[in-house]
Amino acid sequence: MGSHTGGSEPAGPESREALMPQPAPGRKLTHGAQMPSLGLGTSPLRGQACVDQVRSAIEAGYRLIDTAENYGNEDAVGQAIRESGVDRSEIFLTTKLNRQWHSVSGVRAAYEASLERLGLDSIDLLLIHWPNPDQGRYVEAVQGLEELRQEGLLRAIGTSNFTPAHLRRVYEETGLSPDVNQIQLSPYATRDQSRAYHDEYGIATESWSPLGASGTELRNDPVVLTLAERYDMTPAQVVLRWHYQLGLVAIPRSSHPGRIRENLSIFSFELSADDVAQLSALDRGEAEVVDSDTFGH
Repeated sequence: MGSHTGGSEPAGPESREALMPQPAPGRKLTHGAQMPSLGLGTSPLRGQACVDQVRSAIEAGYRLIDTAENYGNEDAVGQAIRESGVDRSEIFLTTKLNRQWHSVSGVRAAYEASLERLGLDSIDLLLIHWPNPDQGRYVEAVQGLEELRQEGLLRAIGTSNFTPAHLRRVYEETGLSPDVNQIQLSPYATRDQSRAYHDEYGIATESWSPLGASGTELRNDPVVLTLAERYDMTPAQVVLRWHYQLGLVAIPRSSHPGRIRENLSIFSFELSADDVAQLSALDRGEAEVVDSDTFGH
């Protein structure tokens, strides 16, 4: 049986609803930046709906916001940050660049274009969205990120959807490892090899589709439902707590204000080691994962 931190009893329904979201603890990155351990993914939100949801998330306590050139919503995310009333320095903003910018000069152009769309004066973490090995220029793109970081224009540099093979090539050719690699990761796709490589090289693992990539299947899994009942938490809270206890940064997506708040309310309980292991045992291997050697934009 799992138990809450300090051996307290699970919260009842009324007390659970009363739990206030807590700011996510920070994760120190290789180059010194503090990145919140839980954030908000913004795809596929666009327009005013995106503005409203991101602003609501910031008001609820989110301080990590994830967007991308390819999402087509950087303008809305920037507007939400400006309208939130929260000082820009308190928000850790991440965006990503597409394949056409895979060169040292291209990364700089992508950075400047994202800043213009965001309507802000800084980006904290810029990611290469996909490695696109068919064009073979992702090493140059990482070098472009590092150039911006050394100039003080980024607090951290990152990759997205890179495998250990991609990261190893970058390291062997440049001696560089990113602060963050954002990958598809959930109890159905635990990505053990990637996480082991990240741990060896001091790379923070950030999970996209942390609640599973196939709709509500993971949240309706019997193991997840049993644990949700045991801890008197929602299935999403149980899964997000699993990410947190494994040292991962999760960026769940939601357009529902209530669920956005619930997702941030995972720091009031703790899964037992056995329950973490139960969730990890749901792993289906790489079959659940988009192949980043063949897909990318």
